Amino acid sequence: MIRLNVLLLVAVVLSALALVRSQYETRRLVMAIEKVNKESALLEVEHQRLLVERRAQATPQRVQSLAQQKLQMRVATPAITQYVSMTPGNAGGASAGVAK
Repeated sequence: MIRLNVLLLVAVVLSALALVRSQYETRRLVMAIEKVNKESALLEVEHQRLLVERRAQATPQRVQSLAQQKLQMRVATPAITQYVSMTPGNAGGASAGVAK
């Protein structure tokens, strides 16, 4: 009978230790999930901010302004347009005629 009591005591102690370990792991995993959820929310906010910034950088007025200032581009007018014509026997384009 004493042997059975000792065996049951060992089983209860092992069961209690397993329960404590399980609760510890559960708490650790819940904390990890909360941390990841918080990081996800921060990344979503950053993503939205970057989308707004990208939209602001790509406005037609800004692109035109940068093209004129930094790339020295200007609006095409008929006065500065050059037309290239190909002669029928000259499909390779080696000596294409240029007309204004």
